[in-house]
Amino acid sequence: MMKKYIFMILAVLTVCACQDFLVKENPNRIESDFYFTDESSLEIYTNGMIRSAASSIKGFIDGDKNADTHSWDGQASYFMDNYSADDASNWDMDNWSQLRNINYYLANMRKAEADEAVLNHYEGVGRFFRAFFYYVKVKTFGAVPWYDAPIESTDTEALFKDRDNREYVCSKILEDLNYACTYCSDASEYRVRASYIHRYVALAFKARFCLYEGTFRKYHKNDPSTGKPWTKDESEMYLRECISACEEIIASGIYSLTDNAADRKTQYRDMFTNADACGVYTNEFIWARDYDLALNVTYAINNYMVNPQHANYAFTRQFINTYLMLDGTPFTEKYEDFNSVDFNTECKDRDYRLAQTIRTPGFTRDNGATFWAPDVKFSKTGYQPIKWLTDDSTKDTNVSAIASDVPLIRYAEVLLAYAEAKAELNEMTEEIWNRTIKPLRERAGVKSIYPSEADPYMVEYFQNRITDPYILEVRRERGIELTMENSRFDDIIRWHQGELFARPWMGIWIEAVDTPLDLNSDNVPETIVSADGSLTSTLNILPIDGASEAGHKLSEGTRGNILPSTALQRNWHDYKYLKPIPTTAIQENPNLTQNPGWEK
Repeated sequence: MMKKYIFMILAVLTVCACQDFLVKENPNRIESDFYFTDESSLEIYTNGMIRSAASSIKGFIDGDKNADTHSWDGQASYFMDNYSADDASNWDMDNWSQLRNINYYLANMRKAEADEAVLNHYEGVGRFFRAFFYYVKVKTFGAVPWYDAPIESTDTEALFKDRDNREYVCSKILEDLNYACTYCSDASEYRVRASYIHRYVALAFKARFCLYEGTFRKYHKNDPSTGKPWTKDESEMYLRECISACEEIIASGIYSLTDNAADRKTQYRDMFTNADACGVYTNEFIWARDYDLALNVTYAINNYMVNPQHANYAFTRQFINTYLMLDGTPFTEKYEDFNSVDFNTECKDRDYRLAQTIRTPGFTRDNGATFWAPDVKFSKTGYQPIKWLTDDSTKDTNVSAIASDVPLIRYAEVLLAYAEAKAELNEMTEEIWNRTIKPLRERAGVKSIYPSEADPYMVEYFQNRITDPYILEVRRERGIELTMENSRFDDIIRWHQGELFARPWMGIWIEAVDTPLDLNSDNVPETIVSADGSLTSTLNILPIDGASEAGHKLSEGTRGNILPSTALQRNWHDYKYLKPIPTTAIQENPNLTQNPGWEK
């Protein structure tokens, strides 16, 4: 007999804007006694969780577009002073329904007839996804209500409770991840095309979570959910849990960096544009979203990388300056006035990842048939991304033509997490450096130099708050290696560097307005910075006597660095380290408390 589904009256329709999804069954779902019957049913149900949790390509890339490394025309309203609790996202009913589905699964999955090891594995998968769900919630809102079981409609105490404190919720996340790391299988059948959850995915995600929480506790002296000091200092505990998880992955010998010396100028970008990346990079991809052209599981990211009607992604000069020279020395040491070095010169002899991340002189597509200069109409700074852009320009407008796989967790991230946790605990050694940072740099053609002192540019970049050379170099490496992989925004938050979100954007050096430029080295000028539209293929309107309506300027009037979109008044306030609890949620559940600073 079908289960009787629970519907609540309007007065208790939601808890924290999500109660109905926490208590009612899906009316299209068969009762658990009839559904959870064998291992196959567990696999099918958890595959649905993977689809819900694994980021789409657009969502994955967009995760960093508001970070300090990027400039774009549609800068998030979050950095404007008129942003209010009414604008909060990620707390809607559809979002919380994921937790209801996970808890429903965990409450019923052991009804399936399967070996204990299989049941333990699939419970670990369910608990992994609950940890994943709450990790996103904690990053966004801090303290949130913790629920680890389906809620009955009569349980008003649970439905209308206040938020559980952040420290408690994080302890429960760690508890779930420890279970997953212990009981999820490490069998090769679960590692096929990096598409499923297994022990190493759980370990890698545990490392990510523990690094986040450990450094967040270290650099945020108060819990931003309360404005008060932490109940106890657990930053070291989380960092050591991160180290432990990384060491298990490294010691397994299953994963490694892909590095063919002959391919160092192309192999980094190939991971993000190869239609069979999950097959080619099985040694590096720990967890990935597998797209397939034959199955019509595709997307249209090229259009978002070239069409000015879309996001207009661009990198800032401040970030581009962090790319090292091939000899391992800082670019900012090579030139006294490094910001005024012209584009063609600044791209020479740099970390090979630079030319695999942005359009540099000589960049071609269509099997080398066409040169593609940076388009300052699209990327106002002149630093235009290519990391996810495929080489076939015929796919730029086709909405269903691209099937490059998306690595959600790579082995490179594990090495970086290990190095950062060690550096934060003042335990970096040359041996650890050689196991982590050195192979990443060598894969990019950069000579590895074990640092003996802090790079002044990196010290200034991070607002003169960090002088440890190892921490700074790990941050440099992490920023470059993982750019546009949904990590940088979170990094700036956990490092307590929010002011960088509002730092004025800076672009390439323009020696003079109204002067045709050749930015792709094909000896044919294609770019002009001017109010004159004579080169319409790549035109950025910058009137000599002022600025465009958007406020595009040159730093020295008729010459200088491009300063794009200065009309956008971005501001930072420390209460923005967390988003507000939505006003509607508090109206529906008056027991909810608001994050400090958002009360207004």
